[in-house]
Amino acid sequence: MLSNKSSPAADKTAANEIAIDHPLKIRIYKNGRIEQVLRSPFVPASEDPGNTGVATRDVVIDREAGVAARLFLPTGAVAAGRRLPLVLFFHGGSFAAVAAESAFCRTYHRYATSLAARARALVVSVEYRLVPEHPMPASYDDAWTALRWAASSADPWLLYHADRRCTFVAGDGAGGDIAYRTAVRASRDGEDIDIEGLLLIHPYFWEPEWPPSENTGQCHGGFLTTPQVAATVSLPCRRALVAVAEKQSAVREPGRRSAARMRGCWWRGELTIVEVNGEDHGFFHMYGPASASTERLMDTVVEFVNKKEHDQGSIMLHGKKEVAQILSNGPCKAVSAEVPRGAVTKSCL
Repeated sequence: MLSNKSSPAADKTAANEIAIDHPLKIRIYKNGRIEQVLRSPFVPASEDPGNTGVATRDVVIDREAGVAARLFLPTGAVAAGRRLPLVLFFHGGSFAAVAAESAFCRTYHRYATSLAARARALVVSVEYRLVPEHPMPASYDDAWTALRWAASSADPWLLYHADRRCTFVAGDGAGGDIAYRTAVRASRDGEDIDIEGLLLIHPYFWEPEWPPSENTGQCHGGFLTTPQVAATVSLPCRRALVAVAEKQSAVREPGRRSAARMRGCWWRGELTIVEVNGEDHGFFHMYGPASASTERLMDTVVEFVNKKEHDQGSIMLHGKKEVAQILSNGPCKAVSAEVPRGAVTKSCL
């Protein structure tokens, strides 16, 4: 009779045989073991603001699921005695194991620190479960858990310093899709959650079916489809910003189409589209922190977060206003903000 049990020799072979190998990124072995070959190194949190003026602290949101977050608190803004905008941020790279990052890695720690300092906002950077270890929709469930947790002011920093009426749900790349879907879910299940704005930076949208991450760790993106567009009508946010890179057509076009469909479905919020000219990499804002494009895009995000309800008009960059064609009739305009290659300015880091 044949046995289903593998021999020790076979187990050892499977442990060493590589099923998927992305050079300098990730290796997936036949026995299921995953090895991250190259990843942005983790950096510790510190409540000492140091030169950045931003104190950081790690918190556990759901210990069983493994959901956590790093909080970024600009101490100067706190000293001014006012409550701060709350930005719930979802990092990118979560749909492809070859690009997986973390809220605790140096790249996103640096970005969230800069955002907190310049927007004078309390940033909650969420650490959620990633593929291929945790197939979809684990990351979306974790995002919803994080939003519910942030809205409950369960942490002292949130309780004493955050303005819940000025909450932004944000993300870049795959995190942009997570942010979008989380906001849509809030329209159904979050009657007690008040979302001021939705920030989608180079969003990478998916088809309705979950990508086959449990098998290959690789997926293909798509456009927002009709069911998602219909859900956009009930988005609870009052404002939305969609930023895309000019030369990265694979991500730019879904981003532009999704923004157009948000406008076309009669969602009643204020929509802003920002296209960064001359860039062909959607993550230049992460991996080129000192570039002129990064600086100007950050300025745009900061202005969006700090815009008051009575403010009107389009985003200004280098004193130049560029308003794109209105996508359809109604109160919302699409704004195309050109980011010229000017002199490099230093960030707060």
